[in-house]
Formats: sequence, structure tokens, C-alpha cells
Amino acid sequence: MRLFVALTPPDVALEHLAEFLAPRQEAESGFRWTAWEQWHVTLAFMPQVAQRHLDDLLARLERAAARRTCFPVTIAGGGAFPNAARAKVLYAGVDAAEQQEELRRLATGARAAASKAGADTAGGRFHAHLTLARLGRPADVTRWIRVLDSYRGPSWEAGEITLVESHLGEGPRRRPRYQVVDSFGLGRRP
Repeated sequence: MRLFVALTPPDVALEHLAEFLAPRQEAESGFRWTAWEQWHVTLAFMPQVAQRHLDDLLARLERAAARRTCFPVTIAGGGAFPNAARAKVLYAGVDAAEQQEELRRLATGARAAASKAGADTAGGRFHAHLTLARLGRPADVTRWIRVLDSYRGPSWEAGEITLVESHLGEGPRRRPRYQVVDSFGLGRRP
């Protein structure tokens, strides 16, 4: 199974960002825009998980979530990977204000839970973001980052994480199809 642990903003936050981007997206060719319904913050990505590890992974993610505190989050700003001048990915930023450390700990806990359950995680250092578009070839997206820098969406409370299975090429327009496996509430209130 191809799985990831996600922090998913509520529809109101996703729709707000989608409305901000909509008039601008049509003017841009060469970008493969992601569907707003699939926007999320990836906390841990597991490219290949054996079915036999799933029960242990679920139990460990539940414990990891229970140790964390709910915290306010806002989608704000943006950036590009690997950089603005040679971007392959355009993203919206995530602002957790004073709770940035809690967000980092949430990602660390999700990755540790996966690793202890025998599910190897992929990816480098955690960088909270929502992938908005992928580019077929590297391009300068400095103009887009300036546009995103003017964006600040509504705040929402991060109260749960979700384990999602990704089925590559099975969604509309050969995008991935996401299937929620389970959700885990964050256990402590601030």
C-alpha cells in the first residue's frame, strides 16, 4: 500500500484558497494544478507498506495523535521546491503561529509511528505546505510566490490527523485517488 499521514484543512479553508487561485490559474499554462479537494499537509509519506504492518501502524498513529495538542493553523504565503528560480512544485504555506513546534512534533510523531510499525517513510526534512501545482520542467515562479505572499486564509484548529491510501492514476484525469483509512483525534486541548 502507498500511504501518507495528513493534516487536512477544513473545506472552508480549502475553498477560500481555491477561490483566491481560480482566476489566476487559467492564465498559467505548463502547470499541473492539484485538485483542491486533495490539498493536505503531508506529515509522513510511506511509499510501500505491507498489509501485515497496518494494524500496528494504526495503533501507533492513534497513540502519537493522543500525545499532541490541538492548535490553530492558517494557510498563508507560499513557495516553491527546490527554489523559485527552478521550481518543480508550487505550494501554499502553513502558518501555525506560536504552535509551529507543535506542528513539527506532530510530523515527527507520525514518522516515528510509521517507522516503529515497520513502514519506511520517504522524504527529507519536514516542511509544512500544501502542493498546489507541479511543473513539467523547471521554471521561474517568483511572480507566483509574490501572489501567494499576499494570501492569508481563515484560521482553523488542527484537531486530527488522517491516514490515507493513495492509488496512483485512478482518479479523474489520471490523478491519484485518495481513500481515507482512518482518522485520529489529537488528544490534548491547549
